Amino acid sequence: MPKNRVHQGSKQQLYFITPTIWNWYYIFDRHNRWQIIADSLKFCQETKGLEIYAYVFMLNHLHLIIRSPDVAGFLRDFKKFTSKKLIENIAEFEPQVLELFTTENGYRFWKEDNQPKIIESEKFLLQKVNYIHNNPVVKGYVERPEFWKWSSANLDSEIKVLGW
Repeated sequence: MPKNRVHQGSKQQLYFITPTIWNWYYIFDRHNRWQIIADSLKFCQETKGLEIYAYVFMLNHLHLIIRSPDVAGFLRDFKKFTSKKLIENIAEFEPQVLELFTTENGYRFWKEDNQPKIIESEKFLLQKVNYIHNNPVVKGYVERPEFWKWSSANLDSEIKVLGW
């Protein structure tokens, strides 16, 4: 079965992507793990030309609307780096949880599929931004999108978000 991947020829497209944790395990809500993700995204913004237009961090996945000179390269490097940092964090704080990510070849933290969708219309963009911002509300984590710390709906977000 072919993988749903970012195509190399579509480098400057605006993408809606959903990186998801292997086995859907709730992992981000403790031990400073959301900060690991945020710091990595900020680094990619500063050094790799990553543009973030909307985002939300959930307990076991992220939703991002992004553009980059190399979206596939960004995803590869982001997942590789954050996998290493998150596995180190889990080993330090919850070593028993590591078995959930153990494979024959070591550890696997992220699912391969990022569910990339090219944003080709303003209507689709607005639909995805609303979906992203309302995700924590639908899950019952907060009453209003702007109350979720790890979202571009939060005006105090530490991740720089570009307007559209």
